[in-house]
Amino acid sequence: MAAAATSRRPYHIIVFGATGFTGRFVVDEVARCAAEKPAGGPLKWAVAGRSRRRLEETLEQAAERLSMPELRTDTEIIVADVSIEESLAVMCQQGVVVLNCVGPYRFYGEPVVKACIENGAHYVDISGEPQFLERMQLEYHTKASDKGVYVIGSCGFDSIPADLGILYTRRHFKGTLTAVESFLNISSGPEGLCGHDATWQSAVYGFADSGSLRQLRRKFGHKPLPVVGAKVQKRGFVFFSKEIEQYVIPFIGSDPSVVKRTQRFLYEEEQHYNVLNIICDLWSFFSFPQFPSFFSFGMFSKAGPTIKQIEDTCFSLTFFGEGYSEDTDPSQGRPNAKICTQVIGAEPGYVATVSTMVQSAVTLLNELHSLPRRGGVYTPGAAFYKTSLIDRLHNHGIKFSVRDHQ
Repeated sequence: MAAAATSRRPYHIIVFGATGFTGRFVVDEVARCAAEKPAGGPLKWAVAGRSRRRLEETLEQAAERLSMPELRTDTEIIVADVSIEESLAVMCQQGVVVLNCVGPYRFYGEPVVKACIENGAHYVDISGEPQFLERMQLEYHTKASDKGVYVIGSCGFDSIPADLGILYTRRHFKGTLTAVESFLNISSGPEGLCGHDATWQSAVYGFADSGSLRQLRRKFGHKPLPVVGAKVQKRGFVFFSKEIEQYVIPFIGSDPSVVKRTQRFLYEEEQHYNVLNIICDLWSFFSFPQFPSFFSFGMFSKAGPTIKQIEDTCFSLTFFGEGYSEDTDPSQGRPNAKICTQVIGAEPGYVATVSTMVQSAVTLLNELHSLPRRGGVYTPGAAFYKTSLIDRLHNHGIKFSVRDHQ
């Protein structure tokens, strides 16, 4: 691990919240990644949480699932509680990167962010809660930058496919890309879809207080960003898309917030960067065998999805971009060029999410020199736009591609 080569810390990665539903999937993925024997040297990692007994059980179960008996004895355990500041400090002092799986982040995320910054550990989470993400940027960006610590939120399905997918689309457009519209399709098998109750709680709390979010955004004092090209047509709550020939509805997630923050960062950091007109994540209306249950608690359970449900579920995120060809002035006339790209992967909540989270950490460890400045609070797109994260994801089941667009 290149970034950790000069570090005296015993662990490259610490999985905090390893006994939670999502945390157990992250443990499996880190174990698989460590078994790949990365070129930079062995990946040293540990698990952390409130209960040593439950952490031991988590490692026992992972060892059995993965047929890796060495996990029982070779993986270190750190006892840390989000409500005990001293325990978080001890944990953060031992790791180069902390993967925070303890949510809802609105209630439990800030102490971990604070402890990481104060104790010099980089921080990665999978939050889909805009208020938490934006407040961490407002309150901790300068502190993290002063310490040389990277705090990178929303490194799961919320919001790496959308954020990096737009950057991928821009990179492959020949000319000046001015607008992007994205469509999310999640397909499931005969048993339908299911999410864990903790995922539902994070979603609810993440969007429960839009008024506070508006007040928070005013504190940044941002001026409107200049937009090049024709405006994107506003969509109703339900409309028929000619591009995908389906009815769609808005996807209520953190992607628009994250993508807009990335756009602002790139506009402020990169000369000649034009801000895109963006409509993020319109959800295909007829993608679900059991769609009516989506708006009910029947979609979520304390037990979470079954292995069969996870195996039978996949996603595709399709981007339709338009702009101006290389020899055309964007200030003159309508867009004259188009592009279609796509990000596809396995079940988003507990397969794609853990892949994006772990590969974000691996990228941070190996390509610290390619991240912006010295540290700070960033979106995935802002943090990783000069790294090989897209290639790493491509090698771990999340594929980015350019498609034909008529």
